[in-house]
Amino acid sequence: MTKRNRPIELHVFLNEEENKILEAKYNLSGKKNKSAFLRQLILKGFVYETDFSELRRYNYLLSNISGNINQIAHRCNETRSIYKSDIDGVKEEMKKLWQLQKSMLSELHLEKL
Repeated sequence: MTKRNRPIELHVFLNEEENKILEAKYNLSGKKNKSAFLRQLILKGFVYETDFSELRRYNYLLSNISGNINQIAHRCNETRSIYKSDIDGVKEEMKKLWQLQKSMLSELHLEKL
């Protein structure tokens, strides 16, 4: 028999509800096996997977707004005039950004409950 790094075997008894919770948390963790999941839970006190997709979208919208403002500033410096369509474009991007931020904050609030 090969020598194991972790020779101590652990047996745990769960009821159906506890097992469902364990399975759900394990599936969300992104870990490859339950042993790794449980070890991390024991050593670090928590195991979670963070979804940064909304934050990436938020940064994308900020980048768009920044680019639009830079284009408007460049045009103003060249022509000494500004177009209503430019301002409307920035306002629309800001509206999207605020909606996303409200959505992210409301989800964060729900997670804390």
